[in-house]
Amino acid sequence: MSRYLITKLITLILLLFLVSITVFSVLFVLPGDPAQIILGINATPETLENLRSELGLNQPFMAQYLDWIGNLLSGEGNRSINYDIPVSELIISRLKVTGPLALLAMCFAILISIPLGIYAAQHQNRPTDVLVMFFTQIGLATPDFWLGMLLIMLMAVKLGLFSAGGFPGWEAGFWSSIKALLLPAFALGMIRASVLTRLTRSSMLEVLNEDYVKTARAKGVHERGVVYGHALRNAMVPIITIMGLQLGQLVAGAIIIENVFYLPGLGRLVFQAIGQRDLPVVRDIVLFMAAAIVIINILVDMSYVYFDPRIRHE
Repeated sequence: MSRYLITKLITLILLLFLVSITVFSVLFVLPGDPAQIILGINATPETLENLRSELGLNQPFMAQYLDWIGNLLSGEGNRSINYDIPVSELIISRLKVTGPLALLAMCFAILISIPLGIYAAQHQNRPTDVLVMFFTQIGLATPDFWLGMLLIMLMAVKLGLFSAGGFPGWEAGFWSSIKALLLPAFALGMIRASVLTRLTRSSMLEVLNEDYVKTARAKGVHERGVVYGHALRNAMVPIITIMGLQLGQLVAGAIIIENVFYLPGLGRLVFQAIGQRDLPVVRDIVLFMAAAIVIINILVDMSYVYFDPRIRHE
């Protein structure tokens, strides 16, 4: 296990280095002058040059990159150009929205997909199985932002059960905050639920044909015990893998849905930072998202031992 963890740690460091150099390179060559955006079109050349010098924008590529990485490694962090506060504070404040949103969307996906996938596997090629697969295909073909707009029109505009967008803040109360996240989380969770339902069905069908499952049935074990006690646990390895990938994608990729519902999360922050050419914010958030995805995948890999004891991390 120690060798496994060391290998994963080295992989994490190398991957973050590659992500950092790629993100920095792309943003370095993008058109647009942050100093011009901050000061406006009427700024004099002398004022623009002074601001570029203050922000370090007139330095060569490698000097800017080393300065950025050095601030991260030293713990000082980088400051936002537009907000003039440490980017870490921005990430923490916005993660209070994006984190619960991603977890809630994943909960919706799991609660819907696992029972449906098991049911479809138990009733293979029957009308109910065909119906489940039909609706999962619709879910896969439905963009989450379009579903989000439909939910706004139905649940907020038509029925008035939810607000059309915005986030009151956790200080306004737990239920008020969770209620503001229910519609976007449901919209995000539906596509994930469709993927997980189909994967659960196929994984369960494969496991239900194994010899040990047939032996358990021959011994008179109740069908519920066969499905949930023997088959499901061994079928969970590929399901957990996709869950981990999807959770990482939810944390990193909720940009559109956060803009649809006007949520002050990480996705909306990075979207605004790109438009404002707030380069420190974009760089730090992208690096944070990459680290989150890799760490989640490492935790998923480590969970394999629990679900399938035959797997060992050497």
